[in-house]
Amino acid sequence: MFALFAPLVLLFAVATSAHADSAAPKLANVTVLATGGTIAGTGATSTTTVGYTAATVSVQRLIQAVPELAKVANVSGEQVFQIASENMTNEHWLTLGKRVNTLLAQPNVDGIVITHGTDTLEETAYFLNLVVKSRKPVVLVGAMRPSTALSADGPINLYNAVLLAASPEAAGKGVLVALNDQIQAARDVTKVNTSTLDSFRTPELGLLGYIQGSKAFFYRQPVRKHTTESEFDISALQSLPNVEIVYGYANVGPVAVDAFMAAGAKGIIHAGVGDGSLAAKVVPALKAARAKGAIVVRASRVGQGILARNGEANDDELDFVVADTLNPQKARILLMLALTKTNNSKEIQRMFYSY
Repeated sequence: MFALFAPLVLLFAVATSAHADSAAPKLANVTVLATGGTIAGTGATSTTTVGYTAATVSVQRLIQAVPELAKVANVSGEQVFQIASENMTNEHWLTLGKRVNTLLAQPNVDGIVITHGTDTLEETAYFLNLVVKSRKPVVLVGAMRPSTALSADGPINLYNAVLLAASPEAAGKGVLVALNDQIQAARDVTKVNTSTLDSFRTPELGLLGYIQGSKAFFYRQPVRKHTTESEFDISALQSLPNVEIVYGYANVGPVAVDAFMAAGAKGIIHAGVGDGSLAAKVVPALKAARAKGAIVVRASRVGQGILARNGEANDDELDFVVADTLNPQKARILLMLALTKTNNSKEIQRMFYSY
């Protein structure tokens, strides 16, 4: 009797297995682009959380250290740079942005994770937010502790970032930042602490969501233009215009502005006190810079709030631009890209209110 039914049992088993395979969810293909930073850093001991060496661990070792990644995506890795992020340059950004666009144009790439040092992570994220030409998820991730430290945050941050990049819910929301179980928008997030794990925040506008239980939960989304809505194109660019930041403080004078202009600056971001106030001693230098063709953008060193046009200065009369809510370092990025399109201050002001 068993011999009679054995073929039927085998046929049923094969059919059941095939059905199970077809019902299993297809994993997304996520590419991890590594650039170095603390997440790839090593320390002398397991308790070394400062004074470590950044950018020593390869992308393959980072991926291998988190075998759970295989449960949420088909992960491949590529070492783009191996640097501490304070050494990030405009040229690095152009290389990275072009590589991201090339990969996202491929049908077998569903999302990208970029490992990055935290010092300039917010700047790279915002740059990519303006130049990526895809709705596919792009997620930046870093760590506040090196890979060799007790309770290193890099592995769980990397897991969450890959999970997020593989998530359909992350599509179309612009470039994202994933650290400390939180999802932040590239435009608004900033580093607010030198060393704690919760050092990335969006102080007033708030985070986008959380990652909990291997799932992304979104509660809001960015409304400013980004990625596929952006007018900026870096595909043919080999360099970016020279834009510098001048910091405002008590007793500030014209020295920094004059030096930057002598060095060929095409734009000046003035990180003023309060609502972007201009000290009397620096105004003539800024007016001279504008007269020479440089675009002057008033920003604030405060880090929060809208910078009022024609508030602490007559921007219409001076022909200056205001940074809206962008901090100085992000205002610099937008101005560099704006200057690849136009030198018209009114058009550039429109961009600052759009992005």
